[in-house]
Amino acid sequence: VQLVECGGGLVQAGGSLRLSCATSGLLFSVNAMAWYRQVPGKQRELVALNTSGGRTNYADSVKGRFTISRDNNKNMVYLQMHSLKPEDTAVYYCNRVPTVSHYWGQGTQVTVSS
Repeated sequence: VQLVECGGGLVQAGGSLRLSCATSGLLFSVNAMAWYRQVPGKQRELVALNTSGGRTNYADSVKGRFTISRDNNKNMVYLQMHSLKPEDTAVYYCNRVPTVSHYWGQGTQVTVSS
């Protein structure tokens, strides 16, 4: 299994970014997928998840600003982020739910400047 995240970058507060996660080797359509983020010195936290049936759930801190989506034909999962805040700065990762430790990819850095 390989998960490859991209789309991060440096953006000003209030800006938007769209993250993408390409998956391979995974029975994608039957897995719940999620985006996670981690700040140095802190535990990785779940940001948004999308079940195999397409239901979504979000961390309170991103509700109304982030949208997770998936394309089962392309084995891709996305995270559209709007109204970004400096506290959204982190490395963002995708993984299934529940996570599998050896599935973690390199992540993509999101930096939001104030």
